[in-house]
Amino acid sequence: MQGYYHSIETFGTVDGPGIRYVLFLSGCTLGCSFCHNPDTWQRGEKTITVGEVLADIDRYRSYYQSSGGGLTVSGGEPLLQPGFVAALFKAAQAAGLHTLLDTSGHCPPENLAAVLTHTNMVQFGLKAASPRLHHRLTGTDHRFILANLHYTSLQSSRLVVRYVLIPRLTDTPEELGLLTGIITALPNQPTVELLPYHTMGCEKWEQLNRPYALTGIPSATDQETERATGYLQSRGLTVL
Repeated sequence: MQGYYHSIETFGTVDGPGIRYVLFLSGCTLGCSFCHNPDTWQRGEKTITVGEVLADIDRYRSYYQSSGGGLTVSGGEPLLQPGFVAALFKAAQAAGLHTLLDTSGHCPPENLAAVLTHTNMVQFGLKAASPRLHHRLTGTDHRFILANLHYTSLQSSRLVVRYVLIPRLTDTPEELGLLTGIITALPNQPTVELLPYHTMGCEKWEQLNRPYALTGIPSATDQETERATGYLQSRGLTVL
């Protein structure tokens, strides 16, 4: 079983607990306006097998295990390759590794179900709370994404909802209020992780000759992040 991938990080510290081996798969159907890795959208030609991933992980296994880390599969969108991710996670768990899925949920529900069976933890990136803004930022409807989030909440004992805080867009009282409603309506309450928007991806868009839709939007400040954190916490949400 092989998958198409973009890159590998062997010492990841921001994609789950502990030190992690992070495999970034290629291919994504969302096309987010604020994506800092638009070069992962197209499925590239690089491939890797389950055996090759596990052999590579073995070189650093002591770091992952001693730190409470493990394997994270991200993207692009990993659930566009559900057979590969499910096989990889199954083999990784058999080898005693913690598995984490980093997804946007933009996939058929059967893809999600196949992978969750072998997943210890999920980071679910919700791009916007309102239908209007979600469509503006991604070009897609988010109804079935929310349905996948609901299903993930039922199936996963460890779920983190990741939400990028974009000044004047996703950090407004309207959006944060709708986000609160989405989270509190889930059958099992996840943790929310706020990711401050930054502009470091603009250069990559320029290199790819793509127009950047959020030109002029500044990076989120510490004060804006703290204000949004306080808003969510005051409504009973657990925020990282």
